[in-house]
Amino acid sequence: MGFDKSDYLFNVLETHKMKHIDSLFDKFKERRKEIKEKLEEKFGDDIYTTFNSGSYAKHTAVNAKFDLDIVAPCKRNSFSTITGMFDDFFDFLQTEYKEIAYVRKQKVSIGIEFFADEDNEVVQIDVVPGRELKQGDYPNDNYLNININVDGSNYTQTNIHAQIENIKGKSDARQIIRLLKIWKYQNYKDYKSFFIELIVIKAFENKIVSGSLWSKFKTVLEYIIDEIEEDNFSLKDPGNSSNDIAKTMDSYKKTLLKNDLKFLLDQVELNDENLKNHFKENEKFKFVEQSSESKGSYRVNDSSRAIIPPSNQFG
Repeated sequence: MGFDKSDYLFNVLETHKMKHIDSLFDKFKERRKEIKEKLEEKFGDDIYTTFNSGSYAKHTAVNAKFDLDIVAPCKRNSFSTITGMFDDFFDFLQTEYKEIAYVRKQKVSIGIEFFADEDNEVVQIDVVPGRELKQGDYPNDNYLNININVDGSNYTQTNIHAQIENIKGKSDARQIIRLLKIWKYQNYKDYKSFFIELIVIKAFENKIVSGSLWSKFKTVLEYIIDEIEEDNFSLKDPGNSSNDIAKTMDSYKKTLLKNDLKFLLDQVELNDENLKNHFKENEKFKFVEQSSESKGSYRVNDSSRAIIPPSNQFG
């Protein structure tokens, strides 16, 4: 039997599902809960209820590389400036965790990377503070001003709830997004995940994306290759249509992404099995062939323990 590209991509996705790392993920969730409680205790009535965001909330996380994101919506009159709000959160988290974690300022978030534990596992949590536009408006409109730590820009306005809502019900698009996240991680590409997410969704909106998993993947890549360098190409932020995410990637990097994806397709056109050079299964969780003893189970390669995929667990 010949090499089936769709089956192979399916196995890549399966071996990168979050359900395979329950014990590690529990550690992430425990730290996230702890940080939320500390923030709510520290800032009290100055903030609204914190909430989860990022790839976990969007169901696009992969187990090879991920973190958990917390958004802390702040009341307008609690902080005189957006930069001051961000600095207050950073100072607090630095004080709380400097003995057990690296705490650093990132573009829009504060990253907390805990030192490796006794199992040599590392937990990473990102905290995104945001301030409502007008006092009392956030519960009604969900808009926040988010600090940006880059030269020439101080903050951006967006609706993170709308960003999460934008990907709900789009299971086929989420599959392709996860594949591209695996590809960029395994091939050391630094394209932003939010850019990838939006351009995949736009491909589904503008092309007939159907058939096998490989057919869908190929159609999306062809759309990106054809459109990304066009002068009028845009990617509107679902949280604020005046934010064009396409402009966050310069022309050189757009050409680079186009060429990377074209190279992938050209290589697979030469030989289907070249797909393995661009995507690798997570070796820890490779599929065990069905047998009377083990049916539809996964195993950790350095352990005899089988992990049975639950039917309704997030992945």
